[in-house]
Amino acid sequence: MKKETEFKATNGYIMLFILVVTITGMMTGLIIFDNPLFLLLGLLIILIIKGFFIVNPNSSKVLVLFGAYKGTVRDNGFFWANPFFSRQKISLRARNFDSERVKVNDKIGNPIMINVILVWQVSDTYKSAFDVDNYEEFVKVQTDAAVRKLAGSYPYDNFDDEQAEFTLRSGMDEVNEALENEITERLAIAGIKVMEARIGYLAYAPEIASSMLKRQQAVAIVAARKKIVEGAVGMVEDALHKLSTDDIIDFDDDKKASMVSNLMVVLCGDKEAVPVVNTGTLNS
Repeated sequence: MKKETEFKATNGYIMLFILVVTITGMMTGLIIFDNPLFLLLGLLIILIIKGFFIVNPNSSKVLVLFGAYKGTVRDNGFFWANPFFSRQKISLRARNFDSERVKVNDKIGNPIMINVILVWQVSDTYKSAFDVDNYEEFVKVQTDAAVRKLAGSYPYDNFDDEQAEFTLRSGMDEVNEALENEITERLAIAGIKVMEARIGYLAYAPEIASSMLKRQQAVAIVAARKKIVEGAVGMVEDALHKLSTDDIIDFDDDKKASMVSNLMVVLCGDKEAVPVVNTGTLNS
């Protein structure tokens, strides 16, 4: 497989000087010698003019002669080369690509919306020019394919797959690294260097977003309630132990059950407790 080769073009200012000399010679010959043969220098002048080209910073020119690749000019400046060369401009600048948000299924089948932000640049002009039809379109299509494959490799979260070590939502560093490796492998054929690839947008698809939000809220409520109950049990245990060790009150099983019930209601309830004054015994 061919790769990029560097082409050293002739300094354009030298050829510009030769062009001026040629034009001067032709005009002098026509005027002084009145010889129409000097008009033939006009063909040479046209060929010299066609050979001039400019390469801007972070740009390049791919040179082809009658279907044969001759090299790439990466140096910046004013140059001259064989006028029969065809010259294709390829930018070497770093470029951003913010893909469209696409709907895909995650590992467990949930529809999600996802897009990727990609920073890339051309590293091999030969591959970009000749190994793919349109390297810019190639970047877009292959990036979209890589995103779809990535989304199908991980669950969105671990609600339905508690054994998942990484998810799209929580394992961003690992997921972005996997995404970058996947895109790098796909774009290597086009001579594209991936500088950065990361997920730019991630959410459930609209048709299930409301249901998933309710599920997340339910999970959060259950987790909060569990924490509250764990704390309340500890507080009740401490209160009973303190009352018992300080000989404030003796508890039989019924009194302990009543005390525990009241404390748990007070500590775990959503509303403020309403005090009730008991003027009799606990058993009355």
